[in-house]
Amino acid sequence: MKSRAAIHFEYKKKLIIDEINIPSPSDEQVIVKLFSSGVCHSQLHQMHNIETQTPTLLGHEGFGIVTHVGKSITHLKEGDAAIVTWVPREPINGRWFPPPGGATWNGQRLGGATATWSEDVIVWGGYVVKVRDDAPRDVTSIVGCAVLTGAGAVMHTAKVRPEESVAVFGVGGVGISAIQMASILGAYPIIAVDLDDSKLDFAKQFGASHTVNAKKDNPVEKIIEITNGGADYCFDAIGLKITNEQILPATRGGGSGADNIGGMAVLIGMPGKEMTVDPGHFMYHQRQYRGSLGATYPEKDFNMYLRLNQEGKFPLSKLVTKRYKLDEINIACDDLGNGKIYGRAILEY
Repeated sequence: MKSRAAIHFEYKKKLIIDEINIPSPSDEQVIVKLFSSGVCHSQLHQMHNIETQTPTLLGHEGFGIVTHVGKSITHLKEGDAAIVTWVPREPINGRWFPPPGGATWNGQRLGGATATWSEDVIVWGGYVVKVRDDAPRDVTSIVGCAVLTGAGAVMHTAKVRPEESVAVFGVGGVGISAIQMASILGAYPIIAVDLDDSKLDFAKQFGASHTVNAKKDNPVEKIIEITNGGADYCFDAIGLKITNEQILPATRGGGSGADNIGGMAVLIGMPGKEMTVDPGHFMYHQRQYRGSLGATYPEKDFNMYLRLNQEGKFPLSKLVTKRYKLDEINIACDDLGNGKIYGRAILEY
């Protein structure tokens, strides 16, 4: 079958919108006709990385209807509403990468395991999760990355409890999702850190009780001041070297003793290749530094997020602030890279 997609064909070049060929699914694949896809900063990292193999398809959070099902797939059937994501629906030990879907363009095999910047996607069945039939056609897509990444880091990686203090560096789609989940779990204070006052004001709508503009104030000092010693949990939803290095000293310190544990720094954003951290934070204060890579149980969590959205507790439509058509994907990428998008942007097909 034929479909239209955004194709990353060369480093530092604009994406091409063109027709691709999608083969019949293998036994372990499905084809999903998409209604929407999130626009994630991770794709900008791929596009700006000379090591990314081309040509390739991009995108890893989408929502649509299953149209074709491979013979070995038992959890889906044609007509199911489903989220396409990058986290396997069943646990897999270690980091695992499925092969590309098999779509071609001008006779060339395209890379990309999920490829949701496309009207139709052929994907390994383990990346497709059935959800409730009444899921919104537009905003449901962002559950497949932004929501699961930010909210999952708070709920599953840090396991935040009521009245524990939280600071989130970066209030894009992932950071806002972390703030919203921290609010749902009863954390306090919840501190949003960013460089843009308007984005910090936006974060207040999702539960941020305090804000810090890192252009105007030292965020580590301000967090220590607000929390009277440091946050229980600090999350880096940006991934820059400076924020990688700031989240650990912004957590509270511990000391000697079996249970005298300091705070936890959690890295969510895609990092660079190096950072510098004072080892004394670990030894003298028993602080902790963790990564969080898609901390979710898709089969359970996805419908939970959709229920919370329906109840008004996790308002996905408020989190989505920009909408584009597939033909506008380069505009969407430029807007995201230039900081013009609050929350999350989506493509609508």
